[in-house]
Amino acid sequence: MNTASPSQRRILAALACALMLAACASPTGHAPAPAPATLTIAHINDHHAHLDPQPGFELRLDGVPTQVELGGFARLTALFAAQRAATPALLQLHAGDAMTGTLHHTLFRGEADARLMNTVCFDAFVPGNHEFDDGDAALARFIAHLQQPGECPRPTEVLAANIVPAPGTPLAPAGRSPLMKPWTVREVGGLRVGLIGIDIASKTRDSSRPLPTTVFRDEVASARAAVDALRAQGIRHIVLLTHQGLEADRLLAAALPEVDAIIGGDSHTLLGDFSEFGIPSAGSYPQVARNLDGDPVCIGQAWEYGKVFARMDLRFDARGAVTQCAGQAALVLGEALARREASGRSTPLDDHAARALRTRWSQDSRLRFTAPDAAAEALLATYRSRIEAQKAQVIGQAPEALCLVRVPGERTPRSGGIVGCEQASQQARGSDVAQAVAEAFLEASPRADVALQNAGGVRTPVPAGPLTMDTAFTVLPYANTLVEIRLSGAELAATLEDAVAHHLDARQSDGAHPYAAGLRWRLDMRRPRGQRFSDLEVQDRHSGQWSALAAQQHYVLVTSDYLAAGKDGHVTLARLAEAGRATNTYLLYTQTLADHIRRHGGLNRPDRARASHQQVITAEGRLLD
Repeated sequence: MNTASPSQRRILAALACALMLAACASPTGHAPAPAPATLTIAHINDHHAHLDPQPGFELRLDGVPTQVELGGFARLTALFAAQRAATPALLQLHAGDAMTGTLHHTLFRGEADARLMNTVCFDAFVPGNHEFDDGDAALARFIAHLQQPGECPRPTEVLAANIVPAPGTPLAPAGRSPLMKPWTVREVGGLRVGLIGIDIASKTRDSSRPLPTTVFRDEVASARAAVDALRAQGIRHIVLLTHQGLEADRLLAAALPEVDAIIGGDSHTLLGDFSEFGIPSAGSYPQVARNLDGDPVCIGQAWEYGKVFARMDLRFDARGAVTQCAGQAALVLGEALARREASGRSTPLDDHAARALRTRWSQDSRLRFTAPDAAAEALLATYRSRIEAQKAQVIGQAPEALCLVRVPGERTPRSGGIVGCEQASQQARGSDVAQAVAEAFLEASPRADVALQNAGGVRTPVPAGPLTMDTAFTVLPYANTLVEIRLSGAELAATLEDAVAHHLDARQSDGAHPYAAGLRWRLDMRRPRGQRFSDLEVQDRHSGQWSALAAQQHYVLVTSDYLAAGKDGHVTLARLAEAGRATNTYLLYTQTLADHIRRHGGLNRPDRARASHQQVITAEGRLLD
């Protein structure tokens, strides 16, 4: 006798129906395995060769400015290992831009990054635009290091559904399979997960150096084709591994069916609430969008430079759709702590005070106080020692001194005792070394028309003789990166006026004074703001011909992120950046100078025709030419 109530019978009937439908759901005719309740993804992106931790990073702990050591790849290795131990159903993903940004890249060209990545053994990696900075052959060498036999139980898959190298080129060697796949399938805790790689197409073509024969296809169309291919195999769970920025990820999610999650990079976006610690973010972690089916898509990104370890938890319903997006992006911290006093000095906390502070804040999931993984730290130490040895190696020659003069005609000598620089301040050319730095910037940016460097950003003159890696880091000692800004000729002229007005009118630092590559002018410092620059000319970087700067024509300027942020009075650049017309390349500006020296075998004093200052009339009326 059936004693079930009507409501219980309806539930049982619905369950039976669901089971019957599930048994017929697979395109292959076989009933798919039931999906597990959750999938966990641990991920990073855009570490940009920042293998060492960043000291002196300031957080607010208990409302007090506190300096910490942030990031470090050996700490990431420890965090991934801990997550693997706690989570059997785990994917480990890297969303691109492993290379370019520190001496680890400048000297080892991806080898150090790949070897440290293999202390984690990622399931998949998508090439970012900076993986193509040194061309297809350099990326192929990086992949060879990443897939070195014996370093991981299973080599990291390199995924790029929208990158198609020509047969017979480094990324598609003759007689071998291409080094990149459009997608792969991973078995994770009994769940088959399809992983698809998507790189940003236009930015990689325009700002890096892929071979002309390497095709970068539309991101959405390529992702859709890969999704269709995976669905044809009966794959129910799909994760996109992208390097195109958070906004593009949101748009991509809405354009595709079946996608469960997008793990992204490129925009260096910090997600999660860190306002209590004095760090702004772009929103919650993870972000939630809707795919073409109307189901949730979990979107995650993990800031930059190995400073964040992100964990995403996905929960599914019986049909395999996402029902919940959860997880945490956490700051990766060392154990040393220091307090910044009112005077500005930093005082390290004693062991007892530091331990108490760590104990209190280690309960907060947004902070991960982590000891480095011993094996990863030992490996990294070998590269640090090699850096110290190589910094002293000669990378080129300076046939004559490159003098440092902030403002042509200045009365304060800055020759540093360098022979040949005594009279530089009496010539229109001004700072030879600032001019040379601007030319290195321009050479590093394939899409730029002109480059701009402020005089004060260059710290030392360069004597005639051998040049080492240390020379580059003495001339440009900061951690600035290159930014590309699209602007009109009128806005470019206004930028130059901003720089000179900063020291002539505002009576601020003369470090703002401009030097440029691909741009030259006459400067009359007696005249009022807006009338100081004349005969502005731009050089075509292909033909070498000079032509008048056109007020309405648009150009691409490459400069430091310092100036792009409006520092040293560059208000026009700040306004353009705020309007979304700036793109940070994340290329370390010191690396561009070192690469320039190596490429040309040295550093030469720019010739007269290329000097940005063609003629100068000083504020006192002296004519310099």
